[in-house]
Amino acid sequence: MLIRFHSPAFHDITMFGADGKLMLELMGMSGKIPSAVNAEDLPAAKAKLLAGIESAPPPPPPAEADENDESDATRFHVSLKTRALPLLSMIDAAIAKDAYVMWEETR
Repeated sequence: MLIRFHSPAFHDITMFGADGKLMLELMGMSGKIPSAVNAEDLPAAKAKLLAGIESAPPPPPPAEADENDESDATRFHVSLKTRALPLLSMIDAAIAKDAYVMWEETR
């Protein structure tokens, strides 16, 4: 499953379902898909998301890769903070334009 976030203030963002649901949970949302955050509630949702990112435990170190395994999955990890950057940018743009942020499941 994928989750697409959209707002009239920003371009659409698509996240893997688990990442999108985690972002919604950190924002204090119910996790209901589809749903939305009104413009007046976005500053509080952003503050909760930032607090959740800062308090999240660090990712476990990557397992030792087999020397024949050259896949990126064994060498790189994308942090929660990095995964949240596009959504945070969308929220900032929506706050600036007094707009909402919506999300829905997509395939």
